[in-house]
Amino acid sequence: MSSIIFITAVIIVFVVRYKRGIRQGYGIALRSIGPLRSKLISLPDPYRKLLIDYFPYYNKLSEGDKAKFERKLCLILFTKVFIPRNFENVTDEMKVLISASAVQLTFGLDEVYLAHFKKILVYPNDYYSSITKRYHKGEVNPAYGIIVISWHTFVMGYLNPTGEGINLGLHEMAHALRLENIIRNEEYQFFDERLLKRLDEFGRKVCENSESQAVRFLRPYACTNQHEFFAVAIENFFERPVGLQQAMPELFAILTTLLNQNPISLDTTSKDQAA
Repeated sequence: MSSIIFITAVIIVFVVRYKRGIRQGYGIALRSIGPLRSKLISLPDPYRKLLIDYFPYYNKLSEGDKAKFERKLCLILFTKVFIPRNFENVTDEMKVLISASAVQLTFGLDEVYLAHFKKILVYPNDYYSSITKRYHKGEVNPAYGIIVISWHTFVMGYLNPTGEGINLGLHEMAHALRLENIIRNEEYQFFDERLLKRLDEFGRKVCENSESQAVRFLRPYACTNQHEFFAVAIENFFERPVGLQQAMPELFAILTTLLNQNPISLDTTSKDQAA
């Protein structure tokens, strides 16, 4: 959860590097995805069972969309490097579920795989940053193409929903997604810039009154900066879609178009399947 100063500095670094023609590493992940995409990829049965047991979003999908989810999961899972911090091994369960959170967010964006972010660092719990001098639950470092996750907090977001729209996996993947949109690689500028600007303007208006009902619904942290507003809005979009639509229909409509999916319709689909 980087500060606006850090994010701005990193973006400036990328712009300077690009103008100088320094583009090392851009597109490497997608080049590795290419050969996989051309092959029939089958998700191993133990991995599928993890989705069935622990990933509600997957279970709400139709059979056809489950197959699509599995294919995208393979492409993300097998093109990331998972690195343990303060423990020995990142388990298959961790790899599958963390990758699944990226698939959930990008499910409607067929050509987006968060290609720039090749490394995922996993800590068992919240971790201390020597840079910010405080404990973190997760963060995204675009300079090194890294997403950092506290496994305990990640699990709490999916397995013990608080009803407050808090989900670390979706939050950090949302930061990565927005940054991916401005990094010059094969996934560059997949968002409609006018729509993204509308979202930012909406956020500024909402946050002008820190005591507003909208701010209380999202939580005050959303008003830290436009990047945090985007990430917190994404959490609520998936965790409390009906509530978000009722509280802020304009924001819900923008996110539905940006992400090319509607989580409310998934609830209808899953009920129909159950019947």
